[in-house]
Amino acid sequence: MANAIELFKQYIPMLDEVYKMASLTSKLDGNPELVQQGANANELIIPMIEMDGLADYERNGGYVSGNVTLTNQTKKCNFDRGRKFTVDALDNIESAMLAFGRLASEFIRTKVVPELDAFRLSTYASTAGVSTGNGTITTGKQAVEALRAGLKKMDNDEVPYEDRHLYATPTIIGLIKDMDTTASKEVMEEFASVTKIPSSRLVTKIKQLNGKTTGEEKGGYKKADDAQDIDFEIIHRPALVQFGKRNVNKIFTPEQNQDSDGWIMVYRDVNIAEVYKNKLAGIYVHTPTAITPAEDQGE
Repeated sequence: MANAIELFKQYIPMLDEVYKMASLTSKLDGNPELVQQGANANELIIPMIEMDGLADYERNGGYVSGNVTLTNQTKKCNFDRGRKFTVDALDNIESAMLAFGRLASEFIRTKVVPELDAFRLSTYASTAGVSTGNGTITTGKQAVEALRAGLKKMDNDEVPYEDRHLYATPTIIGLIKDMDTTASKEVMEEFASVTKIPSSRLVTKIKQLNGKTTGEEKGGYKKADDAQDIDFEIIHRPALVQFGKRNVNKIFTPEQNQDSDGWIMVYRDVNIAEVYKNKLAGIYVHTPTAITPAEDQGE
């Protein structure tokens, strides 16, 4: 049994690559070398930095005391989802591994990635204290003006110019590109990346289906009833606490499976998506109408 789990875990790096290629928000991931596994499967230990600003230096008194503190904080992941896979009994474990690899890869591309993208973007957008703008956008000129307003807000809040990423609906991107003017090209050049993202993933709140109750058996997610559509979201990558991991932690052979003649693999995807409390200005969200922010979430 232990050997079977280890064999299947060899596919985890491949699943990570599938995620990186398919996810539209994977470019925002933090450096995995900075985090450690916590005591529990849904916990991560993340470094947090706090520091005071400069103070006066006096010839007699010397330096004024202050703090620059680096601490490791245990954070509970706010995205913890999973599914059980069943693969028909095959001649050997190697064949079962190949079948699982194909199944899991397709599952990540079509089910995991859309939900994770939507969860992250909605979480950042609804965090209390992030910058927002609102208004109807029906022309390219209005879209450019709205983007300029967001960039100006970040500039005035002293958000660094580099590593700002734009996520926008196909409609907004299309309006700007159709202008084909110097102004439209220049505004797009302000960003480290411009990502066109399906409108179903760009909302202020999602409902994650539990896979059990009536009407939610299929799992996945949908736009929450009280959610708003997002026109675009500007994200300064260093403002985020974004880490995740995928794992296959339970394997049942056909002999152990009492329900059917097949392999059972339990897949789990655990992530954290938050905004640092001292970097809220690094998020700017534009919606047709004003957003009602969620409770405080970041550190």
